Amino acid sequence: MKREMTMVVTSGLLLLWTSTSLVTAAADSASTFSVKMLAPETALKAAKAALAKCRQDGFQTAVAVVDRAGVIQVVLRDRYAGAHTPDMAIGKAWTAASFKQSTSSLAVETQPGKPMSGIRQLPRVVVAGGALPIEAGGSMLGAIAVSGAPGGDADEACAKAGIKAIADDIEF
Repeated sequence: MKREMTMVVTSGLLLLWTSTSLVTAAADSASTFSVKMLAPETALKAAKAALAKCRQDGFQTAVAVVDRAGVIQVVLRDRYAGAHTPDMAIGKAWTAASFKQSTSSLAVETQPGKPMSGIRQLPRVVVAGGALPIEAGGSMLGAIAVSGAPGGDADEACAKAGIKAIADDIEF
């Protein structure tokens, strides 16, 4: 492919023209993309490990794992976890995936009076600690959330155990 470039300097502006074939080639390569997703078995492994950590610590919880788009892959509820915990875990996981950050950090950034406080008013957003994004190789794979432990820090510790359990499986 022949590459043609023309530069013109006018009134301090640098303009750069390229041939149409180069622009078309660049546009074609960006018209689709590939993503990595957690396999259902990997999501289940993370959820089971998070639930086990919570049980070990004496907490009855629910765990949710969502894909990178926030779509539910796994929900586990321990036998004595509150009826609200599955919905709360799902909401936290969706929030972490949607904003690509932990819900504990989002809780700080969205306090009343802060520039991002309006986020709390969006449907489905749950700004309570306990959810973490699942990332590997520079890619967002999903999120994991726990609900039912006494406080967001305890929920987050269980979520971290879930991610740790799959760390070797998801590195690429």
